[in-house]
Amino acid sequence: MMNVIWDFVRANPTVVMALCLAAAAWVSGAHFSKAVAGAVQLAIAITGIVATVGVLTTVYQPALRAMAQHTGIDLPVADVGWAPIATITWSSPYTLLFLGLALLVNVAMFKWHRTRTIDIDIFDIWHLAFTGLLALYVGAPVVVVLLFIVLLVVLKLMNADLMKPTFNDLLGDTSSLMTTTHLNYMINPLVMVLDRIYSRCSGWLDRYDIDAAALNNRIGFAGSRFAIGMYIGIFVGLLGRLGVGPMLVLGFTLATTLELFNIIGGWFTAAVDPLTQALTDKLNAHFAGQPFNIGLDWAFLSSRAEVWATANILAPIMLLEALVLPGNRILPLGGIMAMGVTPALLVVTRGKVIRMVVIGAVELPLFLWAGSLSAGFVTHATNALAGSQHLMAISAATKEGPIEQFLAITLGRCHTGDWRWLVITVVAFTVYLLLFAWYAHAMRRRNRDYTES
Repeated sequence: MMNVIWDFVRANPTVVMALCLAAAAWVSGAHFSKAVAGAVQLAIAITGIVATVGVLTTVYQPALRAMAQHTGIDLPVADVGWAPIATITWSSPYTLLFLGLALLVNVAMFKWHRTRTIDIDIFDIWHLAFTGLLALYVGAPVVVVLLFIVLLVVLKLMNADLMKPTFNDLLGDTSSLMTTTHLNYMINPLVMVLDRIYSRCSGWLDRYDIDAAALNNRIGFAGSRFAIGMYIGIFVGLLGRLGVGPMLVLGFTLATTLELFNIIGGWFTAAVDPLTQALTDKLNAHFAGQPFNIGLDWAFLSSRAEVWATANILAPIMLLEALVLPGNRILPLGGIMAMGVTPALLVVTRGKVIRMVVIGAVELPLFLWAGSLSAGFVTHATNALAGSQHLMAISAATKEGPIEQFLAITLGRCHTGDWRWLVITVVAFTVYLLLFAWYAHAMRRRNRDYTES
């Protein structure tokens, strides 16, 4: 009987995940009809993403081979952006396990007064789950991965509290309850180190900072997903010495898939809404009358023009870096608008665009390397979901949490029996925690300045 059930799970991962989501939403208090509707939307979103990725990889695989043949630049991994990666991650039942664990840690820390943040950004648990699934794929035991997830949840909640006064400053609202536990802000400690170096070497450039809103207005359509898709498609075609017709096919295909990824990502967010709302209602009822901050998606800062201006400037920089970076295997496509990079830059630099661009350009290799290293896992998971072994290698060039992905990989490798990986893992986690402790101290000092001013 167990063999029959296991065979069904392996053969129908989309159906199984949809049933798991419906059950989780219903148990959490969502109406049965809404829970079922969310499950159906999830299945549709997964099907749509898999089909769109199939189109993209079918068109780009021969073009990237031609580019490698004519230029020697071998980038066999296609960057599909955040939406397919989120869908792939949410298709795993482990994601619900990680979500339940994260909620338990959050409730415990709040009750013990170790955080003032209640995280209701249920959808974005996928970033954390992706990191855990990557560790499992590389070879880490489940228990070790669960402990790793607990550590990251604790640090993310601490970071949400540390960033709260800066968010108030950026939004111009000291009474706001909004903060975020989004994984993209866990690169803040490294960004702060680079910011200190920048202050010592090039701080005088702040006098010539850019008006981000004016820059965005000037860029206009030229910075849209459609336009960027056309630029990259034509660029790849030129490098591969393709004809005008195939070159335009590359451009229109990428432009279309970028738009589709964004639309289907919206379907996926809607699919998780019944579970999100049910859990939010439970948390609000449980902590009624207690003061707390609300953990949201990072997008409440999207009104800041610096985020988009920096992303537009970093897009061509990232493409050039990808072509020459040693060890990089991924061609930026779906994630070329570096939204996994710019929010942390905004928080640490407090909106200085030149600083954001310079520091962003320095840290972009981390994202490209992480995308290259995680490509095996992402491709394997996508092929399992699609029931196919013919998709080209895919990953995400600007997936949030590159450092956490490196840690996940070392965590898996250290269980292979090689003592060198054990040493590397211990050193890596030690440096990671010490750097976060230094960053926390610096942020508390910044927060005292906010209080005194």
